[in-house]
Amino acid sequence: MQNTSKQYDAVVSQCRQLFIKKMTDYGAAWRILRLPSLTDQVFIKAQRIRSLQENEERKVDEGQESEFIGIINYCLMALIQIEKGIATQPDLNTKEATLLYDQYIKETKKLMLAKNHDYGEAWRDMRVSSLTDLIIQKLLRVKQIEDNKGKTLVSEGIDANYQDMINYSIFAMIHLS
Repeated sequence: MQNTSKQYDAVVSQCRQLFIKKMTDYGAAWRILRLPSLTDQVFIKAQRIRSLQENEERKVDEGQESEFIGIINYCLMALIQIEKGIATQPDLNTKEATLLYDQYIKETKKLMLAKNHDYGEAWRDMRVSSLTDLIIQKLLRVKQIEDNKGKTLVSEGIDANYQDMINYSIFAMIHLS
């Protein structure tokens, strides 16, 4: 499991660097996005990955890796939105946003380590296409929860689903490397 932790951190470092660069370029414009808009952004990324996995022809020269990074970063933005609420104007600087990013990725890694222990690293025997399908399934669940105004009867909430999507995406990135 030690190797998993190091591999996880390497993927997170790559995602975090891109997040910081985009914060520098665009600021926190994403802070105005409502949760369903972020969910839809993740859905677009997941659908593109699935399309890349199923189709031989590619018209845009970006692979699965960049889309998985997008899923990870959009899910972290969503976790921040859940905590802070939606802003009417960008209200975070790069340092503040990065601190929140780090907080949520730390919590998400802790969840991964616990589940990874209990499941015996089963993800290592999974295909990237299966991880993609699980992400899409989680997205459909999140959309349903959003349609239910955040209410669930027995299921985990939106935040747990975003964390699972982050972890599945990181596992996929580890497989692809």
